[in-house]
Amino acid sequence: MKSSTKAEAPAGPPDGAPAIEAAAEAAGLARWLNAREGASTTGDRAASRLGQFAWALFHWARDPYVLVVTIYLFQPYFANDVVGDHVRGLALAGTFQAVSGIVIAILAPLLGAIADSGGRRKPWIALFVILLAGAMVPMWFALPHSSATGIFFVGTLIALANVAYEFSAVFHNALLPTIANPRRVAGLSGLGYTLGNGAGIVLLLFMLIAFALPGLVAWSFIPAHPIWGISQALHEPERLAGPLCAVWLLAFSLPLFLLTPDRPPTRLPWSQAIAAGLKSVVRTVRSLRHYRNVGAYLLARLFFNDGMTAVLTFGGIYASSTFNWGPVPMLVYGIELSIFAVLGGFVGGWLDNAFGSKRAIFISIGGTALACLLSLTMGPDRILWFIPYDVHAPHLWSLPFFNTWPEVIFLLIVNFIAVLITAGYANSRTMLARIAPPEKMTEFFGLYSLSGQSTSFLATGFVGWLVSVSQSQRIGLLGEVLFLALGLALMAFVKEQRVAAM
Repeated sequence: MKSSTKAEAPAGPPDGAPAIEAAAEAAGLARWLNAREGASTTGDRAASRLGQFAWALFHWARDPYVLVVTIYLFQPYFANDVVGDHVRGLALAGTFQAVSGIVIAILAPLLGAIADSGGRRKPWIALFVILLAGAMVPMWFALPHSSATGIFFVGTLIALANVAYEFSAVFHNALLPTIANPRRVAGLSGLGYTLGNGAGIVLLLFMLIAFALPGLVAWSFIPAHPIWGISQALHEPERLAGPLCAVWLLAFSLPLFLLTPDRPPTRLPWSQAIAAGLKSVVRTVRSLRHYRNVGAYLLARLFFNDGMTAVLTFGGIYASSTFNWGPVPMLVYGIELSIFAVLGGFVGGWLDNAFGSKRAIFISIGGTALACLLSLTMGPDRILWFIPYDVHAPHLWSLPFFNTWPEVIFLLIVNFIAVLITAGYANSRTMLARIAPPEKMTEFFGLYSLSGQSTSFLATGFVGWLVSVSQSQRIGLLGEVLFLALGLALMAFVKEQRVAAM
């Protein structure tokens, strides 16, 4: 018997098996991404998972505008340096915010009606994305100590950007129930907000490392000089906030337009779409006579929601002007508060489960009001108003930010505000879900959204007026606390019990 000269190899995959397996895995992933889950909430054909993710990714594209431009970098720069006077700057910021709020209040119901009755959403989203980007790019030309004409120009850009941002949200939100079934709507909504906060943190970090820290710290991962030849002395990091967010918006909006399906056109004339939508709004408002508890809640929420809007609008301006913070501490401030804001969503859920929605609102909104009052007692030379602090005392550490006790304590206070105000937004939405009749839930959430948009100018306008009259930021910012307190006072008349549909 002749023995084999070649040892038998164990059985194994044929040549090319890894490539075949990789292709199979890729095909499986592709099938999963393109899988559809039947009908959407509105009865349309649901989008694929990839299309749904592209919808959520639009938050990643758009939301950095709020964090980088409105709250932490550009608008504080506008109030403190473009205007050149802290008090007048905050008053003017409030005025331009109020103007944009009035435009939103007038036009939001009309656009909401078009979104409900007019078919396609994506052309409208594209229009407002272009307007938002177009308003942010010229922010580069906002120079320190501008003339009255320059201040008006920059303030108009801010107001236009606010309007475009809100109106893009109207049609983006209206697209959600048409692409996902009821089980996935809440998860996609939460994913969108998470992506939006994450994008803001990424962009703030990039600006901190690329433009603000170079030349100030000798860390190995920080460039020796700001990239792209950006000049810190000319306030170019702050001025670049708008154009950078515009490029980010245009780049990351593309997946929505390429991958997320739109509703088919209804071929309904705009006049009929607006009329049908407004009739629906009027019908819902009239129905509040039969749902007085829900109506009382929406009225209370109108006030404390406006107060929270004012806190977000003016918080960065007050912090930067009080402690004379430039781009480095403001960027770090924004990153930290954004992280704590993410934590606030979990805190809001815990408060709601532990105490119920009404008590959770009293805790989160009441805590926000108290923390805002405490923040107003801080200054470079004082702690909680009555404790003096030597501004020439040795710094706590060598970092070029937050190196005095007043700054550290102030930061701890506003961290609580970030957590509690985010929890407040979560609790207020859950409260309506607990008291509105299930059969009319969509209708009442539409009214909830409308009430939040239609009066958003009240608190910001009142704060701006109060600052102008008193010539004091601290006195003016008491206005936001007043709105929070009024909302809580009205919440005392709201019962946490669901009513049956009539």
